[in-house]
Amino acid sequence: MRNFALAKQIVQTLVKAGFTTYFAGGWVRDYLMNHPSDDIDIATEAPIDAIQRLFPKTIPVGLSFGIVIVVIEGHQFEVATFRKEKDYVDGRRPTHVESATPEEDALRRDFTINGLFWDPLTETLYDYVEGQKDLTLGIIRAIGDPHARFLEDRLRMIRAVRYSTRFNFSIEIKTDQAIIAHAKSLFPSVAMERVWQEFHKMAQFGKLDSSFLELYRLGLFTTIFPELQNLKIQELEKKIEPFKRFPKKTPVIAYVLELFPDRSLEEQLSICEYLKLSRAEKNFTLFFYRAKKILSMPKDWKIELVEWAHFYTDPQSHVCLQIFGNGLPSKDRNEFFDFHQQKQHLLKKSIERIQKKEPLVTSSSLKAAGIAPGKQMGLLLQEAERISINQQIQDPQEIISQLKKMPLWSCS
Repeated sequence: MRNFALAKQIVQTLVKAGFTTYFAGGWVRDYLMNHPSDDIDIATEAPIDAIQRLFPKTIPVGLSFGIVIVVIEGHQFEVATFRKEKDYVDGRRPTHVESATPEEDALRRDFTINGLFWDPLTETLYDYVEGQKDLTLGIIRAIGDPHARFLEDRLRMIRAVRYSTRFNFSIEIKTDQAIIAHAKSLFPSVAMERVWQEFHKMAQFGKLDSSFLELYRLGLFTTIFPELQNLKIQELEKKIEPFKRFPKKTPVIAYVLELFPDRSLEEQLSICEYLKLSRAEKNFTLFFYRAKKILSMPKDWKIELVEWAHFYTDPQSHVCLQIFGNGLPSKDRNEFFDFHQQKQHLLKKSIERIQKKEPLVTSSSLKAAGIAPGKQMGLLLQEAERISINQQIQDPQEIISQLKKMPLWSCS
């Protein structure tokens, strides 16, 4: 509510200065759908210099497009001058922008449900594109000629899918046909980073599974992932079926990696490079690959407790367990989760010591026992941890007694 009050204050200031000003786009859509939102964009006939003059703190983010960030009480609001755009040459951005009326501004936008304006001072809706009607009908419709809209900005094809699956709306037939017609031209106009951002937004609303199916239907999925061009829809449905059981905080890359379950680590890291992912996402990919190797070991394969303790200590282990377990046949899931719950309970103290970096046997302990700092001490500390966890020994002296019986202890 504070954001609303501050955004309304911006509108009041601009209107008082003689400039028509409204809330615009997504906030209006969400408001009409009774979906509360704090993300308020403002559209005005005020030019940039007037906006900067009226507000003491602004951030220039897109002056050539008539966009500035107004900062009030630490809250940021995007304020844009009503504009019309011409001459899209790269499939993403216009080369010419000029001031416009509110109606002309609405007509340049992507979809009718995003082309609405709201006057918070008079509580009046301004709808030049029949967006309210399409909200009622549950339709994603491009404004004007859909072919022109998608040639202007090809990312809009991905956005159409995101809105469709998020709101459970259907894509209007002409808009649908235009996406199919232009799906193969997504790249190179659209940067992979922008596609990845859209994937994150799809996942934010728990719609990545249905989004993948819709992207597949429209021909966008195999444009993004050409290696899956021979994948049948039934195979994709099988791959994404477990998605609905994944934790909310599942990294987006985990969903994508489930499309390539049999790929080597090198191949999976190549996928990360292709998608232009962050270091954190690459690190997750590395841990996820190793986790699946451990979790898929046969029951009679003896994995040491110390290895399980280090696995459970990693913050990413929980989501890996959930992903792997929920991908198992239903008859095996309970046994899988029970096994790991019991194992974590058994190793609780060991896990806590690893997390706090408080081993039972320390370098000081070994130094007091006559071991000098160096490679030997490092190896003995590793052995001490292994003995402590594998044998569940809590007494440091007992661990040291066992170390003294090892050939490593007497090595010089």
